[in-house]
Amino acid sequence: MKLLRVGTAGAERPALLDADGTLRDLSGLVEDIDGALLADDAALGRIRAAAEAGELPAVDATGLRIGPPLGRIGKVVCIGLNYYDHAREVGAEPPAEPVIFFKAADTVVGPNDTVLVPRGSVKTDWEVELAVVIGRTARYLGSAEEGLAHVAGYAVAHDVSEREFQIERGGTWDKGKNCETFNPLGPWLVTADEVPDPQALSLKLWVNGELKQDGTTADQIFPVGEVVRYVSQFMTLYPGDVINTGTPAGVAMGQPEPKPYLRSGDVVELEVSGLGRQRQELKDA
Repeated sequence: MKLLRVGTAGAERPALLDADGTLRDLSGLVEDIDGALLADDAALGRIRAAAEAGELPAVDATGLRIGPPLGRIGKVVCIGLNYYDHAREVGAEPPAEPVIFFKAADTVVGPNDTVLVPRGSVKTDWEVELAVVIGRTARYLGSAEEGLAHVAGYAVAHDVSEREFQIERGGTWDKGKNCETFNPLGPWLVTADEVPDPQALSLKLWVNGELKQDGTTADQIFPVGEVVRYVSQFMTLYPGDVINTGTPAGVAMGQPEPKPYLRSGDVVELEVSGLGRQRQELKDA
């Protein structure tokens, strides 16, 4: 299933995109698309049954905002330097263990919402990523297979980053990762049954129509199942938590001087195969 949330920010309602591309209202069945729903197999089964029976009312999508496909996110765990080609382009050795940092849940916005360039920023960068949404509580998992079994679904994420704040201003990466609007998510949460192999997805990103990133999850240093297993050794993952699994080569930081960092007025478009497409215009904060 392709689950999503539509409407004005803070007042989104749950919906489903059916096989014919028609938007269907879920608000008569569920309150929201969130961790509680993803952990409830019976509720998900009712959605599937209603969709297959043609019982869900259609929604006119004209002019309708698409919000983040997940509400009440607990935490956003991010994996850094998780593609071999990206590590090479920034001159880093592939890490021996996954690099973990966090984004606050309030950085998450809709897939087509405005992204704000922080005040004083000169190094705002782009990163297309595969996001993993947790559907079962994960603690001390024993294998990558168990990791995959705890995934409810997948989405497109844009891990917007400010490189000066991240690298040159001291402390951890978090200062360059948690600026407002720095995690567009969606358009859909695609349930795991529709993504049989998360290591066979293409990722692409364009800036002002120019292709900048063109990668594949097959190049991940730590595949999805292993990422979930590994993270569960250090923290409990709950339904509705999100893991951003890293970005392939092609970011501004990895390009020759003068590096083409983002500015107000730029337009970024990105997609992951089968998971939909995002489009954001940048404006000054």
